[in-house]
Order: sequence, then structure tokens, then C-alpha cells
Amino acid sequence: MRDSETFGIEKDHGEEVIAWLNERAKSQKMKLEARLYGYIISTKNFGDFEMFSWIGDVQNARKLIIKASKRFKVKVIEGGYRPEEKLFKMKKFDFAKVKKGEKTIGQIEFAVSRFGNKQWEIQNEERH
Repeated sequence: MRDSETFGIEKDHGEEVIAWLNERAKSQKMKLEARLYGYIISTKNFGDFEMFSWIGDVQNARKLIIKASKRFKVKVIEGGYRPEEKLFKMKKFDFAKVKKGEKTIGQIEFAVSRFGNKQWEIQNEERH
């Protein structure tokens, strides 16, 4: 089982999309549970997103978030793409794709301090 906190849903659609994700996962007997954690992130290129965390299978999470994007016609952040660097740094990094349906419209690089209990922040973003 894996988890991630760098997934997001276009602002004002979080509650309905999360409810749909959990209901869909349960009906298909998938190991996935998602929940909002009250954090909004603003991007320059893609707008505002309600961030959510999930526990379960990464392939199920990716598949369902793309289906939700199509169904609700919203942009989503599909996180969990980590760099292969083995160096110890003061910050953790995570990479995410911004998607609308199956189409990737951009990328976001997140960073957070390894120490303390801080929220992910956008380090860099680019449109495709």
C-alpha cells in the first residue's frame, strides 16, 4: 500500500469528486481511500486545487483520478512522480502531472522541508 499527498482536484469540486472516488473504489473492490485535508494550492498556470491524500494502490488511484477528471470535466493533479536522485537534501521533492481527462496539460514540482510538519509548496510549474 502506498499513499500520496500531492494529488489535487480543481477547486470547488473536491467534495463531490472524493465521494465519487471512494464510492467507485468500494463498488469495484479496489484498495483505495481518498480524503481532502483542507489545503488549497494556487498555481500560476492552472488555477486553484484542493489537495487530497489517498491510501491504496497507485495504479488504481491514477486510473480513477483520470476517470473523475473526465466525468466531472475538471483539471486534476496526479502526483507521486519522484526523482531518482539518491542525495540527501534539506527538502523532499515530488513531481506531478496536471491533467484534464487523459490529456496532460502541464507539470508541477512540489517541495517540502524534511523537518517539521509543513505543507507541500510549488517549486516550479510549466504548461505543455
